[in-house]
Amino acid sequence: MADQIGAERGRPPEQWGSSLGFVLAAAGSAVGLGNLWGFAYRASQGGGAAFVLLYVLIVAVVCLPVLVAEMVLGRSTGHAPLVAPMTAGGRRWAPLGWLYIAASVGILSYYAVLMGWTGRSLLHALTSPLPADIAAAESFFAGISSGGDAVLGHLLSLALTGLVVAAGIRSGIERLSRWGMPLLFVVLLALLLWAAALPAAHEGYAGFLLRWDASKLTDLTTIRNAFTQAFFSIGAGIGCILAYAAYLDRRSGIPGEAVAVVGMDTAVGLMAGCVTFPIVASFGLADVVSSSTVGTLFIALPTGLGSLGLAGRVVAAAFFALAYVAAITSSVSLLEVPVSSLMDRLGWSRPRAVWLMVAVIAVIGLPSALDVAVLEKMDAVFGGVCLIAGGLLMALLMGWRAPERFSSDLRGSGTSPRLLRLLLWGLRWVSVPVISLGLIVSVVDLAKSWSGGA
Repeated sequence: MADQIGAERGRPPEQWGSSLGFVLAAAGSAVGLGNLWGFAYRASQGGGAAFVLLYVLIVAVVCLPVLVAEMVLGRSTGHAPLVAPMTAGGRRWAPLGWLYIAASVGILSYYAVLMGWTGRSLLHALTSPLPADIAAAESFFAGISSGGDAVLGHLLSLALTGLVVAAGIRSGIERLSRWGMPLLFVVLLALLLWAAALPAAHEGYAGFLLRWDASKLTDLTTIRNAFTQAFFSIGAGIGCILAYAAYLDRRSGIPGEAVAVVGMDTAVGLMAGCVTFPIVASFGLADVVSSSTVGTLFIALPTGLGSLGLAGRVVAAAFFALAYVAAITSSVSLLEVPVSSLMDRLGWSRPRAVWLMVAVIAVIGLPSALDVAVLEKMDAVFGGVCLIAGGLLMALLMGWRAPERFSSDLRGSGTSPRLLRLLLWGLRWVSVPVISLGLIVSVVDLAKSWSGGA
């Protein structure tokens, strides 16, 4: 290794097979349980349409420039998330690399637990009748979310994630994304059409997705949830897209690819909401959805579908299969952050880095597997505050510390001067102040909720 960490070292040995492969993998990274698990309950708590409006604005105006910056940093340096910030900004930016490692490891440690719940729910839908009422659903969920079942699901999900990442970029991650993402959209579209035919579909859309409450636009919790949902869903500020972009070809059109990723991710979130809300309205499950972060996916949906007999089991199996595909495409991107960093910084082989990190994350995730309250706190810190902080630091690095790198890389791939100026202006004067405000609001609201303040 060169004496100077910041020295450029050329492209990594692995590359994406095509631009489409990268876009599908990046979209797979963004599309995950956050779209299916988080969107419904956050929208229901946030006044429906008011939350959706805040979410879309944050994604389009704030997250998109940050996502472009993250892609540029990865491609222009050819380095993993731990090293890339130092390459662009010097040693003072080393904490950003460590923040990426902490955020990705912290999120994957509890995300694998959620994957385990999802896989167990899928097996249950395939082999057994669905719960007949809320009490039965809560009893089933209590069984899979604690004890041996939860730990086993956590470990198996991490092992599967490790197998994909150990296979490499083209043979593992890209291959998974090429079949996983099209399958996800096909199943989601089928569920969307089915949900639209439910008797209370219109009430579901009107009561949740289209309900307008202007006071929610200034509500601290709604703003925090919108920022959390946007950053968690898009994956900005966590290092996953940066890690993937290090394998990009120099000629790739990053702004267009970023728009494609954001568009697919937002479409999945909205489509998932249009599946969930009609089910909630048709089967009278609103209280379960709005009162529990996990109630929507693991309690409300199985209960509602259980009244439909065999047809409900088929729909439930399709939904949880969809959820597991979404989860695995995201989990592999989370694992790639520390794995690529170990490969880049220490020169380790991919298998060695993969299985060491799988072992470490398995241990870190045990408290979340044994206690849902710990999982929810991990989500609030690593899936919320850390992501927003990472997005802010990325905007500062590429917008103010290394704007010449941002500009020269995009110019070299054919980005128009006008679009380049717009992206840089947005990164500096929109993303930085808005994310700063979002971070302050998130920290204050989280501290207040944890302290039990009004």
